[in-house]
This record gives sequence, C-alpha cells and structure tokens, in this order.
Amino acid sequence: MAQDGTGQRGEDLGWELSTAVVLFHEAVAQRLGLSAADHRALGVVSRAGSLTAGELAQRTGLSPGAVTGLVDRLESAGHVRRTRDPADRRRVVIVPVSAPGRPDLSGIFRDLGAAMAGFGGDYDEQQIRAIQDYLVKTIRVLREQTRRLSAEAAAEGPGDG
Repeated sequence: MAQDGTGQRGEDLGWELSTAVVLFHEAVAQRLGLSAADHRALGVVSRAGSLTAGELAQRTGLSPGAVTGLVDRLESAGHVRRTRDPADRRRVVIVPVSAPGRPDLSGIFRDLGAAMAGFGGDYDEQQIRAIQDYLVKTIRVLREQTRRLSAEAAAEGPGDG
C-alpha cells in the first residue's frame, strides 16, 4: 500500500485522523455533559439555526429513531427545544437554546482554527485545492457510510447485530 512522507500507510493515517477528531470532540463534549455524537449533532442544529428531525437525520445520516433519542437527550440537557413550525403547525422544529452558565467553547474552536491556519501556509494553491477536494470526498463517503450503517442497524433491530 502507498505510504506518505511519514512512512505511514494511508489507511493508518485515516485511522489516526479519525481517532484524533473523535477524541477531540469527546473532550469538548464532556465540558457540556454530552457525548461526542450528541455534541456534533448539537453543532449541526446550531449551525442551521433550526431544523426538523428529518433534516437532522438527513444531515447526520442517523436513522429517525436515533435522531429522536438524540433530540430527547439534548432537550433534557437544555441544549435544544422543540417548537411548532410557524409556517406549518404540524411540523416540529428543533431550535438550539442559549443558556446562562453554559461553558463558552468558542475559545477552544478559535484556538483550533488558529493552530490549523498556522500550518496552512506550508501549501501552495494547487495543494490546498487537492486537500479541499480530498476532504469534501472524505466527508461524502463518511456520510454515505453513516447512513448505510444506521439503516442496517434500524433494519436489524436492537440486539440483532
């Protein structure tokens, strides 16, 4: 298998990257009393401003049942609330909630962004475009695989796996 300049194989680097990202988000989530998955879903809701459970399922690749449990946990912890869609009162919209006393995590992400930008100058425009293309394709594959795994889990039912 092809190796990069560090001597590591691509799949090893992919595993290392995935692990580092998950552990980083787990550490951030712990500050809010959440799991990494719940924290990331909260991020999706926060970036959107509001969305339906179906839209959250689509954006996360999670099954509708998994999203219901996730929203229940986020609502119980005071991070989101369910409201009726003013345009269609039959629809429920998930809205992020700002709460006094909740830790401000903006500094964590500002520091992360600064650290990442610190080595961005090591690459020329062509390399940056290649990295961006790789990341976009990686995100697409990960979302597809998440949807597939969630659908399989839902079809199998609890404890069948």
